[in-house]
This record gives sequence, structure tokens and C-alpha cells, in this order.
Amino acid sequence: MTMSSQRLFSSLAFARASRFALAIAAGGLLAACQESGGGYSNSRAYRPIPPEVVALMQSKDTDTHAPILIRTFKKEAELEIWKLDHHGAYVHVKTYPICRWSGQLGPKTREGDRQVPEGFYTITPGQMNPNSAYYLSFNVGYPNAYDKAHGYTGGAIMVHGICSSAGCFSMTDEQIAEIYAIAREAFGGGQRAIQMQSMPFRMTAENLAKHRFDPNMRFWKQIKEGADQFDVTHQETKVAVCGKRYVFGATPANASARVDAEADCPPMQDDPDLKALVAEKQHKDDAQVAELVAKGVKAVKIIYADGGQHPDFANRVTELSRPEAVAGGPVEVPIDDKGRPLPASVQVANSSRAPAKSAPVIDNGVSTVARAPAAAAYAPEQAAAPVPDQPFYAKWLGTKSADPSPEPLVVPVDPQPANVPVPPKRQT
Repeated sequence: MTMSSQRLFSSLAFARASRFALAIAAGGLLAACQESGGGYSNSRAYRPIPPEVVALMQSKDTDTHAPILIRTFKKEAELEIWKLDHHGAYVHVKTYPICRWSGQLGPKTREGDRQVPEGFYTITPGQMNPNSAYYLSFNVGYPNAYDKAHGYTGGAIMVHGICSSAGCFSMTDEQIAEIYAIAREAFGGGQRAIQMQSMPFRMTAENLAKHRFDPNMRFWKQIKEGADQFDVTHQETKVAVCGKRYVFGATPANASARVDAEADCPPMQDDPDLKALVAEKQHKDDAQVAELVAKGVKAVKIIYADGGQHPDFANRVTELSRPEAVAGGPVEVPIDDKGRPLPASVQVANSSRAPAKSAPVIDNGVSTVARAPAAAAYAPEQAAAPVPDQPFYAKWLGTKSADPSPEPLVVPVDPQPANVPVPPKRQT
């Protein structure tokens, strides 16, 4: 490329970036969460991508204006940024440890459940919020077509700063400034929508073996197919929803056919090469899972007091929501093939920590002692497992009610420090 051509390309890229920056700013003013910037200037929304990250992109044969794709993993508390390289494949650029996420493993199904969504979501320029009360934020697009088809409620689920979560992916302020800038520049380069793949955990054979009897597994195996397609191609996964389920990598055989999330799927046409690659990967994964099970890997249900955070932040970040909920770490409860706890056997995810106990949900100075629901509450697509007289979560987490979903016990406590704002009540 000649010098004059490079200058022309840079000028065009700058012009595109300016137009998309204006679109982002305008859309952000109307973004969800009903957030107010509290007098903040939105200049932070135009911070440049750090030079070292730009250099990292260049080393991966990509650039700041190339399209991006986001992947998140709740159990590992990690957010990945992928970039389209100059050869047309997505390459992994950087992994960010998540400072805080709330709830349990499993999809979000209702307003107020504190769950971080799982599935495939879309982020557009209008979902970017430069005036967020949480430093910066963008809406992930929950509920999507799948969620709506299942009647799931809630909304305004964000990736934002301040390390405070009530269903959101919460980062540090420095992290969200960097991630926001990367997304902004991708939109500036012409990307119209960013795909976000939100997974309960990395779909490794070990995780699949350990969670094989979890009531959510049917749903997790469904979204794993979409993740597998990305893994084998490094191309953005083609996503559709019909018959109340995800359909990946396929298009209607009749181009004029309508795909409706709640109606039966029309005849779909697969890419045979892609289908073969995914089938091969799934066969290998299944074989590895079977091998681990044969070696004695136990099936478990992981119970969190209220979500978690990446180990990088343990004992280092003090200004976060509900620090007592992550202090003890999660509990691994061995379960049988019906999703029921095995008697007299509890495993702690981190043996150096005490088992996590029921911790209060702080809301405007009032503590709500969380009583975990029965396992069936986490099964969006399969029959409920038998419910014990007392939910087994409650036994391990220290609650005493025999009602799987009682009214919360309200106990006055000292309010959360003012410098860690409680996320606003989410509205649909």
C-alpha cells in the first residue's frame, strides 16, 4: 500500500469512526438501566485504546477497526475479546478477568433473580452507554429471541464498571474503559453488531463431566453447539431461534420462509462441511467425558452464595458488591443422575476456604437472606428433578425453610458503603 493510499484509508477510517461515535453517544443517552451519569462527563467514552493493546492487535494481524466478538465464562469469571484478522478469521486478542458476577450457574429466567444471562446475544451501537453511572457500560441484549420465546423476564443487563453486580458482568473501571474503546472502534470501522457468547463455563471435558447431571445440562449442550461451531471455524456463529430453541449454522431451505422463535422451524439447510466438523468435535468431547467418568470424576452441582469473581481479585479489590458472598467460595455438592444431592457428602470448590454460607443480599440497607430454590428452578427445558422436603441448597448454605421459594427473611444490617453503589433496579 502506498503512502497516499494509507493516508486515504486512515482518513476514511477516521470518518467512519466519527460517525459511529456520534451514533454510540446518541444511543447511549437512551440506553437501558435508567442510569444517570451523576454529572460525569462522557469524555471517558472516547479514551483511546491503550498502545500496548493496539500493538497486541497488530501482532495478531488485525487492527483497531476490525470487527470483534465477545465470549464470557461465568465459572472461570473471564471475558474474552476476539478480533477478525486480515485473513477473515477471528483471533483471540485478550482475556479480562471478571471482577464480579452474581447468581448461580444457569440462564437468567426472571426479573430480580440476580442471574447473569447465558446464550447468544447481540450488541449494537445504540446499546453503548457513555453516560453510565457505572463508569461506562453497554447492554448485552437480554432478553433475546430465545429468552422471549420462553417467557423470561427482566432486562437492562450490562457489561459495566464499578465491580458491583445484580445480574451484570461487572468489570473494574479501567477494564470497562478498555473494552468500551475496543467496541467503539469496531463500530467505527463499520461493524453493525457484536456477537456475545455467554457460557456457564468453558466447555471442557472436565466441566462437562462434572456437570453431566445438572438440570441445566440440556440447555448447556444446546448452546455448546454454537460455541463448537465457533471453535472449529473461528467464524462468527450463525444464530437463529425457532421452535423455542437455538438453531446454529443453518438457514431456511426456502429463502422466503419466516423463522419464528415460537413457531416450528421451517425446513433448514445446513452446511455439510461445518456439520461434519462440529460432529467430529462433539464425538471427541463425548469420548473424553466418558473417560473422565470412568476414572471416577463425580457429578456435582456448584452452589454460590451469590456468584463469584476471578481469583485475580481475591483480597485485592475491596470496593465490590456483597464481598461477604464471595469470601467463602462456592460449594460443590455431589449429585446423583436425577440431580439430587448424595447423602453426607459435600465438596468445597477451594479446599483452602470454608464452605460458602447463606449471605445477605444488601438492598438499601436491608439484608435479604437468600434461600436457594430447588434444583428444578434451574432447568428451563427439562423435567424437574424430585424436590426434597427441604431444598438441599438450603441445607448446605445454612437456611432452614422447607418452602423452596418462601418470602425472604428481612434483617436490618448496615448499608453497603456509599462508594460502591448498589446496581439500580432493573426494568424491562
